[in-house]
Amino acid sequence: MKTKKLTTAAMLVASGIVGSYFINFSIGAAKCTPVQHIINVFAAVLLGPDYAGLTAFSISLLRNILGSGTLLAFPGSMIGALLAGILYKKTNRKLLAALGEVLGTGVIGAIAAFPIARFLLGKDVALFFFVIPFMINTVSGSIIAYVLLKVTEFSKVFTKQSPGN
Repeated sequence: MKTKKLTTAAMLVASGIVGSYFINFSIGAAKCTPVQHIINVFAAVLLGPDYAGLTAFSISLLRNILGSGTLLAFPGSMIGALLAGILYKKTNRKLLAALGEVLGTGVIGAIAAFPIARFLLGKDVALFFFVIPFMINTVSGSIIAYVLLKVTEFSKVFTKQSPGN
């Protein structure tokens, strides 16, 4: 089971990195990549909170190494993925995983990004400066993730074979 989780996490990390090159936009100092939030919700549902947090950390780290991310990716993505995983684990509801991603990234992660921007990046920003750009980013990605999860769940009903087939 651990090999399956690691493989799934690796596939999600690769998808998150590649996807960030194709779908991204800037709002102020934040580089928005909704693919990260799609991946966070998928990881929360498929792998649980611990692997979701590690997947988000891995994507943030590799994007920073490759020059396509900023340090602001760490608090937002990791807190959002972790909260999404915790809520999904406790409730088994995909909607709450998506909402956990939005709350974790859009509010908690945005506030946690403040000291990074202020003291490490030298940006003179207000405490709640990142809430709106992080919210735009995470809401779009979380909605897409939720819809994709519901569509795949719905399609399973039609792909099940009856015992005689």
